[in-house]
Amino acid sequence: MNHRALWAPWRLAYLQDCDEASGDIDRTAARQHFLEAYWSSPGDDEANFVIHRNDHGMVLLNRYPYSNGHLLVALGEGRPTVLDYDPPQRAAFWALIEHATDLLQRALEPQGINFGINQGRAAGAGIPGHLHAHLVPRWEGDTNFMTVTGGTRVIPASLEDMTELLRKTNLGS
Repeated sequence: MNHRALWAPWRLAYLQDCDEASGDIDRTAARQHFLEAYWSSPGDDEANFVIHRNDHGMVLLNRYPYSNGHLLVALGEGRPTVLDYDPPQRAAFWALIEHATDLLQRALEPQGINFGINQGRAAGAGIPGHLHAHLVPRWEGDTNFMTVTGGTRVIPASLEDMTELLRKTNLGS
C-alpha cells in the first residue's frame, strides 16, 4: 500500500490548545479573547493574519481553516449576540462580510462560499462572547475522500501565502 504524508503544521498548535484547555476554564476564557487582542494590536496585523481592518472591525484568516481562504469577520467590540449590537453596528458587521466576500471572489474565484455565524456555545461558537462570521470558500470536489475516510482536511496553501494573496487583493480594492 502506498501511503502519503499530509503536512499541516498549523494543526499541531490547535490540537495542543485543545488538550491544554480541556478542563481548564481560566485558560479557555483567556483564549476566547484573541479577537480582542488582535483588535487592540493593529501593529501585529501581519503576524495575526489580519487582512483588512477599518474603524469598526476586521477581516482575518482563520488559523485553523476548513479550506484555503477561510476568513473570520468580527467587529472590534465583542458582544455575544447579533441583537446585542445596535443597527449601525450590525450594518458595519455586514459591510465587513461583504468586503470579505469580494476579497474571496477576486482573489480565489471560488465556486461557492459558506457563510456561518455560530451564536452561543450550544450553536458551536468557539468564542461565545465575541460574535463573528466565518466565510469558507468552496470548490467542486473539495470535500473528498480524505475528509470522509480520514477525518482530515487538505489545505494546499500556507497561511502566509494566503495572507499575502488576500492582502494584495485588498490593496487593489
